Amino acid sequence: MNIPPSALIVGTGEYVSGVVNLEQSTSDKKIGVVALVLFDLKRRGLISNISLVGTDGTKFPHIREHFKQNIAAVYKDMDVSFNSFPSDTTKDPKAYLTALDTLKEGDLVFVFIPDDLHFNVAKEAIDRKLHVLVTKPIVKTLSDHITLAQLAQKMNVLVSIEVHKRWDPMYVDAKQRVSNFGDFSYFYSYMSQPKQQLVTFKSWAGKSSDISYYLNSHHVDFHCWTMQGRGRPLSVTAHAASGVASAEPISINTEDTITLSVQWENDKSKNTGTAIYTASWIAPKSDVHSQQRFHYMGHKGEVQIDQAHRGYYCGTDESYSSINPIYMKYTPDAEGYFSGQNGYGYKAIEEFVVASSKIRDKRVNGPQHFNNTLATVWSTTVSTAILEAGRRSIDNQSTVHIEYNSEGLPIGFK
Repeated sequence: MNIPPSALIVGTGEYVSGVVNLEQSTSDKKIGVVALVLFDLKRRGLISNISLVGTDGTKFPHIREHFKQNIAAVYKDMDVSFNSFPSDTTKDPKAYLTALDTLKEGDLVFVFIPDDLHFNVAKEAIDRKLHVLVTKPIVKTLSDHITLAQLAQKMNVLVSIEVHKRWDPMYVDAKQRVSNFGDFSYFYSYMSQPKQQLVTFKSWAGKSSDISYYLNSHHVDFHCWTMQGRGRPLSVTAHAASGVASAEPISINTEDTITLSVQWENDKSKNTGTAIYTASWIAPKSDVHSQQRFHYMGHKGEVQIDQAHRGYYCGTDESYSSINPIYMKYTPDAEGYFSGQNGYGYKAIEEFVVASSKIRDKRVNGPQHFNNTLATVWSTTVSTAILEAGRRSIDNQSTVHIEYNSEGLPIGFK
């Protein structure tokens, strides 16, 4: 019987653990996503050992207690033990190298750290022939993306992006429907987070990344996915709003809201279409943590979805909110077990683990087998091209054109 792979999580922040500044998050991810899902996958026998690596080992005693109180004490038979790097008394920004060296070929690495650090960590993992899942955006530049894709092909490992909207049943249905709508004409998306998140992100916001990379990447990926094999983006013109993040009490030198206006071309007809992707992190407090919606129009039909509101509301003496257990279901089942396996936040991680196991066991013909089902590093270069072109457009106050090679893959800008 094959031993399940070990898993290393690079990063210990809110999305991994639900811990922010040694306190439980006040967002909708109070016990995180990544570690919780992996603890459950371990319970189900899909992975073996779990390790976490950060830069500050002094945080780990608090994280262990947080997991003990809010996960192990809540869900039946949930083992929340993990190995940690660096030690509980030290700080080491290169601890991930030591942690990677403890893994074996074919093990799994989950990268959930600030955007500008993704490339180096992913490259080191790929060099060790490890399968890698990176939070969006996988990298910030097209050249880095291409480098990782070429290295992944050389090492024959699966490298993919954690873009969980690909597992939202409504988004999946919409993607399938628009393929019958004829040529693409118009796409609009909006996604936001409340301004208090800027306090959570203060260590990296405006320094290592911006709101477009952080949030627009969701719907850019979704739209590129719907257009796979049907069209390509030609140019990007970006605009930014400012004044809230840079003022007291936040005082971060970054844009408040970024809008990307993208000219698309349909492959066969050469008819053009327009996409507008907007992301903001200065939204007021509301009934949801993140407003998110899109509108797609083709020549023969259209779809719209308000992803934040599924018609399910919950009110208590403390709060009133619109909730979405389709993403992550945190309430235990009748027997006390974790029961969120059908959530698309869970599925995005589980499907990567399952795909990696199929590669390890040689049940499929290599990682490229998943180019049409997962957001692999090979199938997502267009998304990175749009995001980088947006940043270039803001910085240079100009329209940025995307260049392609003879195979139709983006290779640069002009």
